[in-house]
Amino acid sequence: MKIIFGLGNPGLRYAATRHNCGFLTLDQLADKLGCRFGKKELDNEIALAHDGGERILLAKPQSYMNLSGFPLTRLCAYYKVSYDDILVILDDLSLQPGQLRLRRGGSDGGHNGMKSIIAQSGTDRINRLKIGIGAAPYDTALYVTTPFEREEMPLFAAAFARAADAALCWARQGIEAAMNLYNRMPEESGEK
Repeated sequence: MKIIFGLGNPGLRYAATRHNCGFLTLDQLADKLGCRFGKKELDNEIALAHDGGERILLAKPQSYMNLSGFPLTRLCAYYKVSYDDILVILDDLSLQPGQLRLRRGGSDGGHNGMKSIIAQSGTDRINRLKIGIGAAPYDTALYVTTPFEREEMPLFAAAFARAADAALCWARQGIEAAMNLYNRMPEESGEK
């Protein structure tokens, strides 16, 4: 089993905000895999899919961002999933808007959700898929919890679709293949 864990904040107030890139990508991925969210399990909203004989659990933590580690570690313990078989999807202020970056591990980069995951799991060797939201032009906490502007939506809709493809590539082929294919802007790799 693989777990794809999208970071975000629960509730309508945060639904279309920059901090919810993980949730928005999982919605795209659920569509691609033909599964639906709705079931609640261990402080997560989950969707279960089967892809080529592999079970893939999509999870949206229902705690707030700075407590994301608790729902993830509970899922891992319950399903007996190794941290090597997890991909965390999150927003990143240091990347250009819409840019993707897959990594095998590393620091939390100042992201409170990733900080909680590292603290609760006891390891920074967790695969992650970062979606660039650009540097905050004003207060960071306000910026990440503000909805996308209308003119930004085409760029981010394309980024979420591409991130869903990258997550599926990770599940099927591993982190190295996904990094080689998706750690570039689409125009750099010849994608349209």
